[in-house]
Amino acid sequence: MKIEGDTKLDYNDVLIRPKRTKLSSRSEVNLEREIYFPISKQTWKGVPIIAANMDTVGTYDVYKVLSKHKIITAFHKFYTLRQFEEMEGLDPDYFAISTGISDSDFDKLTNILNFNFGTRVKFICIDVANGYMEKLVEFCKKVREMYPNKILIAGNVVSREVTEELILNGGIDIVKVGIGPGSACLTRTQTGVGMPQLSAIMECADAAHGVNGFIIGDGGITCPGDLAKGFGGGADFIMIGGQFAGHDENPGEINEINGEKYKMFYGMSSEKAMEKHYGKMDKYRSSEGRCIKIKYKGALEDTVLSYLGGLRSTCTYINAKNIKNISKCTTFIKVNRQLNTVFA
Repeated sequence: MKIEGDTKLDYNDVLIRPKRTKLSSRSEVNLEREIYFPISKQTWKGVPIIAANMDTVGTYDVYKVLSKHKIITAFHKFYTLRQFEEMEGLDPDYFAISTGISDSDFDKLTNILNFNFGTRVKFICIDVANGYMEKLVEFCKKVREMYPNKILIAGNVVSREVTEELILNGGIDIVKVGIGPGSACLTRTQTGVGMPQLSAIMECADAAHGVNGFIIGDGGITCPGDLAKGFGGGADFIMIGGQFAGHDENPGEINEINGEKYKMFYGMSSEKAMEKHYGKMDKYRSSEGRCIKIKYKGALEDTVLSYLGGLRSTCTYINAKNIKNISKCTTFIKVNRQLNTVFA
């Protein structure tokens, strides 16, 4: 047994200190970033935000909204080749296909990529809840050997050593960081495992950037300010799930309860997701996700504009002319309280 004595931080433990700025308008801020990935030798340009590969978020209808803003949608892994082929106007820069790490997942992935549709795929997201399994690195190696020029994403992890291993030994371009911070995730309560998200981002970003890799901060976003803090902590991309759920474009019916309208949102390790996609939840496991009623939010476009506007505003407070400079311009202040909640 070992105890780490230093305090780890989450988004609600800090605020960003404002600085003297030459920026006088949000319109002066450029949220696009151009990234060269040395492993896959690919270049990408866009707004480094990703819709999570959950079946209530990572969908074609969500893609159609987000791609207009040059934001990526990670499609959930249950789409078939036929469904992908029926999607019109897909831009390779703004979607990723997802896979697990079983033999059947590999067969499905190669089936998708070896047909004509595969030429349109730029990003592959190799997604498991526990990124510490040796099997993940072996799977990543196999995919990298077969597809040397695809941009590979893999996770999830929260620490330095496995971030480096996935990049150096697994051939991964982007490591997905986060265990348990998501609004529909129960991993921390069911297992006691995880790390506060901001500290996880800071540690993994430092590790990845030292070996020519990149990271995604996956989960824990509750507001535009959290998005800014994630970039301030060193994340190259931020993945959003729950905040992109509950809209017209998300699947599912709108239900009305006591005059309030709701849509359902659930974690991909929840009992509901297991039953939907596999017929049942195996008796040897427990649910590490929950099913949530989210207040109906209307058009996804409005939420996207709110998040992008908030991020631009952060940049004007710290003199960051573009999204890449946010971390360089960020000084965090530890706080006991962030908000005045008298009318909450």
